[in-house]
Amino acid sequence: MVEYFHSVVLDKDKCNGCTNCMRRCPTEAIRVRNKKAIIIKDRCIDCGECIRVCPYHAQQTQLDTLDKLKKYKYKIAISPMTLYGQFSLDKDMNKVFEGIKMLGFDEVVDEGYAADIITLIIRESLKNNKQPKPLISSLCPAVLRLIQISFPSLIDNIIRIESPMELAARLARKNAMEKYNLKSEEIGIFYITQCPAKVTSIKTPIGIKNSNVDGAISIKQIYGDIVKNSNTAGKTEDFVMGSAYGINWARAGGQSKSIGVDSYIVVDGIDNVIKVLEEIELGKLNNIEYFEGLACVGGCVGGPLCVENPFIAKSRIRRLSEKHNDEIKVSKEYAMELYNSGFACWTEEIQSKGL
Repeated sequence: MVEYFHSVVLDKDKCNGCTNCMRRCPTEAIRVRNKKAIIIKDRCIDCGECIRVCPYHAQQTQLDTLDKLKKYKYKIAISPMTLYGQFSLDKDMNKVFEGIKMLGFDEVVDEGYAADIITLIIRESLKNNKQPKPLISSLCPAVLRLIQISFPSLIDNIIRIESPMELAARLARKNAMEKYNLKSEEIGIFYITQCPAKVTSIKTPIGIKNSNVDGAISIKQIYGDIVKNSNTAGKTEDFVMGSAYGINWARAGGQSKSIGVDSYIVVDGIDNVIKVLEEIELGKLNNIEYFEGLACVGGCVGGPLCVENPFIAKSRIRRLSEKHNDEIKVSKEYAMELYNSGFACWTEEIQSKGL
């Protein structure tokens, strides 16, 4: 059995036992013994709340570095929807994506494009939903871990559709193999992450045996280099980007708005998510069609590995989606082909990790 990977780790040399992390942990996964914090791995969901509150930076995220790119012949970066909110509205995202390529990547894929596809799939799935209500979004890996540990009775409510990150990686790998006649192992796919829970979902994924993502690099790690490169980038290619619907997934409520469901609940902030999941477990919200639960305040724009204030980033995403207001460029037929073939779906059952 593969040992479960946790992206959140403790640097004991920096810890002075202040108990900030212990008091903040939503799953009571931290204890303090002999003036040092201890993470109880069976309880940890890698939400990153301890990282936010530690004044000594003792709680950290295990991440990859750009050196890992050297292992692969063809390198692909997946840019998260969140990245749109890290720059001013007048910033040319083609320049930003070119700045990412200049870090050593051969290709940059916008996660928002995959979110567009999943938006179409969920729209159709809700029409013939046979799962218990409310259907629970599979976007936030921290919420999925929380359900496994604290609300296993709600596992059947989780939608069995891949996250935009995984679908983007799966499509990018397939396209690169076909276009450049590459073997799968020659391709390295790296996600530019906003939170530690995404890192965990890469190393020990839910719903699939193995992730199509080979590594994770945080926005914080490379943001300065992206800014510098984008400011010096010359002529850029026209990158394929997600529509306003896909980009909107980066903020709380954007996903529900994009799929066009009438009866839904959007909850951000892990403590708030716990309270509403308790209501769902008691059967009080069976009249709701869709539950969008996000561990970070504001949604993914509030991830602890972002650089911008989450409220500013959330506002930018909203304004950007309103400004563009473009339609999804992917056809419904193509999206449903990916769904019906199983390409965009989970392949494994989710196991309860209830204590």
